[in-house]
Amino acid sequence: MLLKLIIGNKNYSSWSLRPWIAMRHTGIAFEEEVIPLYEPGSRERVLTYSPAGKVPILIDGDMTIWESLAILDHLAERFPKAKLWPADPMARARARAISAEMHAGFGPLRRHCPMNMRRVSRKRELTAEVAADVRRIEDIWTDCRRRFGEGGPFLFGTFSAADAMYAPVVSRFASYAIGVGAACEAYMAAMMALPAWQEWRSVGVAEPWVMPGNEVD
Repeated sequence: MLLKLIIGNKNYSSWSLRPWIAMRHTGIAFEEEVIPLYEPGSRERVLTYSPAGKVPILIDGDMTIWESLAILDHLAERFPKAKLWPADPMARARARAISAEMHAGFGPLRRHCPMNMRRVSRKRELTAEVAADVRRIEDIWTDCRRRFGEGGPFLFGTFSAADAMYAPVVSRFASYAIGVGAACEAYMAAMMALPAWQEWRSVGVAEPWVMPGNEVD
């Protein structure tokens, strides 16, 4: 049975991007349903799939999985050939830790720089809290690339669930022209060059829906 992924607007839904780009990049077949967020009836439609009332949601036969990180974990177990977690135990432990940190943290960055792929790249003055988030993410990326990145351009060399978790941050840094070091710039360039990224973005920027809360100066 074909997997089904329920997602929000591609221009705005950072949580939806995470499992979507992992599945598309690794070749896991699925169908998608887009439910535009904060439109009349949106929440009611989402609730027909999940009691949490939020996207993304993965339907796998009789199983319903919500929350991006839980979906990625399920996919890693279901499709081991996709290699969504690094094989090396030390790298895998670090990948899980930074993915959980992303899932649970960085609230100031999320609120101040909402994902908006349609936004013309331009700087936004960062608060001290947001700047601290940026520095922490830079440290994570730089450390992972230095310690585990020999096999390719991603955080652990080849693409992993950790990259999927940080994909919306790449979008945010690009949209708000947030400066980072050379190693992080190269990582961002590799992410944005992925065909899956380009596919998501091209659809997202063409969407008709506008979420005023995500349209900031």
